[in-house]
Amino acid sequence: MTQPSFQGTDQYVATEELRSAVNAAMTLSRPLLIKGEPGTGKTLLASEVARSLGMPLFEWHIKSTTKAQQGLYEYDAVSRLRDSQLGDSRVKDIANYILKGKLWEAFECETRPVLLIDEIDKADIEFPNDLLRELDRMDFYVYETRQTVRARHRPLIIITSNNEKELPDAFLRRCFFHYIRFPDEETMRRIVEVHYPKLKQELLREALSTFFKVREVPGLKKKPSTSELLDWIKLLLAEDIPPEALRTDDTHKAIPPLYGALLKNEQDVHLFEQLLFLHRRSAR
Repeated sequence: MTQPSFQGTDQYVATEELRSAVNAAMTLSRPLLIKGEPGTGKTLLASEVARSLGMPLFEWHIKSTTKAQQGLYEYDAVSRLRDSQLGDSRVKDIANYILKGKLWEAFECETRPVLLIDEIDKADIEFPNDLLRELDRMDFYVYETRQTVRARHRPLIIITSNNEKELPDAFLRRCFFHYIRFPDEETMRRIVEVHYPKLKQELLREALSTFFKVREVPGLKKKPSTSELLDWIKLLLAEDIPPEALRTDDTHKAIPPLYGALLKNEQDVHLFEQLLFLHRRSAR
């Protein structure tokens, strides 16, 4: 039976490299580790792969306090103690107090699912290593109930990272890796047209030109991302901003209108204003 392949969706513009990475991870039955700038669609990829291939989706969003054990299960001893004090008959079966984690839910799925482990680098440095055995063998042991939980179908695991921490070599060896490069202008045009199909070409052209010029400003603390461009265009449409207001040869405009969607801290705003001032002065 031929394995279905991911070709992108009508709502997600996937490059050929990204499509190949998803399909390679499925063929190898290895987790797909996705890195890239924030706002480049890493998290959205999992839901679009699941939607495209008709696969159930389980999402595990990692925080700084998340432990690997929580992805398997947790034993709620506090609730069991409380119920025992109240004379609840449920306390006789410890299974009533086992809370299933996202890995357990994915392992129980009747068809092959997609499992998203989002922003794995937010957790403790030992977090990836603590999942090595479970991701390799696709099973784990529940000590409280003395049962082994095995995956009915090996999930397609998509793991995202913002590179806040280095991931262990032993973990990296088990993954298929892909870095989502920041889209070039043509790819970005396709992405915008997916979200705003009726956007006038003149406004699209001026918005993209301004956006990429902002990204090219040297010394920016945080470059605007794809998601911020989409937010900015939404505001431009809502406020009915004309294309000519975005043209970079308008020396009366220090920074783009509604710049708060693109520039996210005062240092970058100040830097942008300084560079434009110097540029205008040298052009006199």
